[in-house]
Amino acid sequence: MAFPGELNISYYKGDTYEFNITPKKNDGTAFDLTGYSVKFNISESRDPASNNIEGRAVIDLNTNTIQCAILPGNGALMTTGTSYVYDVEIKNTSGSYSKVYTILTGSVSVTG
Repeated sequence: MAFPGELNISYYKGDTYEFNITPKKNDGTAFDLTGYSVKFNISESRDPASNNIEGRAVIDLNTNTIQCAILPGNGALMTTGTSYVYDVEIKNTSGSYSKVYTILTGSVSVTG
C-alpha cells in the first residue's frame, strides 16, 4: 500500500475545510475500510506530548471514502500565523493484533 499520502492545507480561520480520502492498494483496487475506525489529529508537532486538536473524520462504507473536515470550532483552537501538522489514521482491532495505518499526513497553515 502506498500510504501515507500528503496534503498541505491553507486554512482560513473560521471557515470549514473539507476533503475526502479514497485509499487504494498498490494494485489500484480499493482498500476495504470495513471494520476500521478513523482519527484525524492536528497538532503543533508530532511530539506525543503535543496538544492535539481532533478534526472531524468519518468513514463512508457506501463510497469507501474517509470524509474529513476542519470545522470553525477546530479553527478556534489554532493560532493565526502558526503552522500545524496533521495525520489521518485508520485502526482495526478485530484480529490477533491491532492494524494501524497512517493514510494521509501534511501541514496546516492558519490565516486570520
